[in-house]
Amino acid sequence: MVIDDAPDPTVDVTGLLRQAISALAPDPARAERLASAVLMTAPDDPDALVVLGTALRVQGDFDRARAVLEPLARTESASWIVQFELAQALFALGDTRAAIGPLTRAVSLNPDLGAGWRLLGDILQFSGQLAAAQSAYDRRLRSVIGDRRLRDAASALAEGRLEWAERDLRSVVALQPTSVSAAHLLGEVVGRRSRLAEAEAILTRCLERAPELDLGRQSLALALLGGGKYAQALTHLDHLLARDPSDNRVRMIKAAVLTEIGDFAAAAEVTASLLAVFPDQPRGWLVHANGLRTLGRNDEAIAALRTCIELDPDCSEAYWSLANLKTYRFTGGARAAMEARVAEPDPDPEDRRNLHFALGKADEDLDRYEEAFDHYARANAIQRGRSAYDAGQTTALVQRSKALFTEAFFAQRAGWGSASRAPIFIVGLPRSGSTLVDQILSSHPAVESAGELGDIKVIADWIGGATPAQRLPGYPGRLADLPREACASFGDDYLEWTGVRRRLGRQRFTDKAPWNFLHIGLIHLIAPGAKIVDVRRHPMACCFSAFRQHFAQGSEFSNSLEDIGRYYVDYADLMAHFDRVLPGKVHRVIYETLVQDTELEVRRLLAYLDLPFDPACLRFFDNPRPVATPSSQQVRQPIFDTAIDQWRRFEPWLGPLRAVLGPLLDAYPATPAL
Repeated sequence: MVIDDAPDPTVDVTGLLRQAISALAPDPARAERLASAVLMTAPDDPDALVVLGTALRVQGDFDRARAVLEPLARTESASWIVQFELAQALFALGDTRAAIGPLTRAVSLNPDLGAGWRLLGDILQFSGQLAAAQSAYDRRLRSVIGDRRLRDAASALAEGRLEWAERDLRSVVALQPTSVSAAHLLGEVVGRRSRLAEAEAILTRCLERAPELDLGRQSLALALLGGGKYAQALTHLDHLLARDPSDNRVRMIKAAVLTEIGDFAAAAEVTASLLAVFPDQPRGWLVHANGLRTLGRNDEAIAALRTCIELDPDCSEAYWSLANLKTYRFTGGARAAMEARVAEPDPDPEDRRNLHFALGKADEDLDRYEEAFDHYARANAIQRGRSAYDAGQTTALVQRSKALFTEAFFAQRAGWGSASRAPIFIVGLPRSGSTLVDQILSSHPAVESAGELGDIKVIADWIGGATPAQRLPGYPGRLADLPREACASFGDDYLEWTGVRRRLGRQRFTDKAPWNFLHIGLIHLIAPGAKIVDVRRHPMACCFSAFRQHFAQGSEFSNSLEDIGRYYVDYADLMAHFDRVLPGKVHRVIYETLVQDTELEVRRLLAYLDLPFDPACLRFFDNPRPVATPSSQQVRQPIFDTAIDQWRRFEPWLGPLRAVLGPLLDAYPATPAL
């Protein structure tokens, strides 16, 4: 018997323990007292200890729960309950890295522990271990399925046997066309096989039948994200968060979607809330810091990166991110730590590359130019060795473009494409000053910056039938066979796709993808009303600035002085061709002239765009918009000319670049016949 909460001495330990277990959910405080009473009689009873630890955890007394459960987990290593309870206590304390061990043991002991797989997946996802996280989420999905045949298909999904899983699921769906679980799994498998439109259709029908199937809605949101349908993905994610605001995976997906659409402020809010849950994850601090940099919150970004390094002193990407702030100066201690790390016998090539780039910046700040160049060269050599870039393919694409895009070609297609005058394409090379021009234009009340968009390249890839092994094999030649209606359709598609990035409702917008110079012919064909601004910087200054910059992706040509020199030559050659066949189509901004006489050049630019002059364009540094490019800090300052001749400090080591650029150097800013 138990009167109130006082244990009856006539009741045996087993009875008390049974009462404690029964009280856990409705009254954890009572469960704690009952378990404590058992432990007074049997201090080492493992069942009483796990009930006590669980009761303390449920009440929010996480430190005491950990003190009870940690030693118990060592003695009860074969108990999945003990391991899972310890993992939850550690997670609640913010010690999420320590939680991985007991979580892994718990799910290995109980493979159907869906809550364990979910928590493990969340930790792995936030730590950047994406493949392992996906595997955990897949095992969670399998754990909630009761049908044996569907469990086999879910196992195949988790193991990457997608073809087998799809074949088996289609046979199940044929026999059970109303099975929501089968449809969900099929949609997930089809999405993994990159058939995103089909996955979207399957999962949409699935949710029409079972709107509360949250895992199915997650799968649909991911398919929409993969297909670039960000607004629709956000709608489903917000629906899920309304049901469960603490769903960490959904919040992580939402942060990714917000970043894709350029809503960096909202993304930073989400990552900050996630860091409150995962405070010990260095990767999370790194991601958050890069978002803060984009927003111009420099001091907060530095603090976040320092936290990342404190949590993981070997995080080379954090050191490079500090260097990438441009205005940051490394201390002697940080420099020594980087030098020690890069001198280790076998560091990861990616770590070595990041550290060489960061050390190059550190040496340059100390006027140690030879040492700085050596670090930049070493970093680029590592990157070049990991890249399949072929400068000859770029040259071949330029030559094909020059052959196709003649005056006659465009005259025969006059008036084709979308009639919209909204897009302004800013093209050129990276580090040419294009971010500065974008900042100036987006300070005008009629213009919004949409950032560096990949939509034109997507259209070009689709038309050319690009493959990983061959770059745009049928491009631009296939444009010759494109009917008028298709040109208009592509133009309309581009405007629709970019809409999610244009949230200010302004009449014009910029697309600052520098590589779009390769697609000016396509742009003029599908959007003849668009304006094109070519931002050009001195070849030596532009090329070397790109050489010393670590790009995340898309600028593989910058990893050798010869490659980037050839890329600049090809760029100048193609732009000169369009100057001839489409006279007046492209407006050129010379970076050095813009720096020396900003107002005159801004007025010329706005006149080309048919926009009235606005003084806000001269105070571009007051523009609070997010800037994701490496120039994010520079464009938040008034114009300065110190970067114009910065390359000359490295001139003794730039002979290979000078040799490739040849006559372009003497003719600049004009382009000689090539």
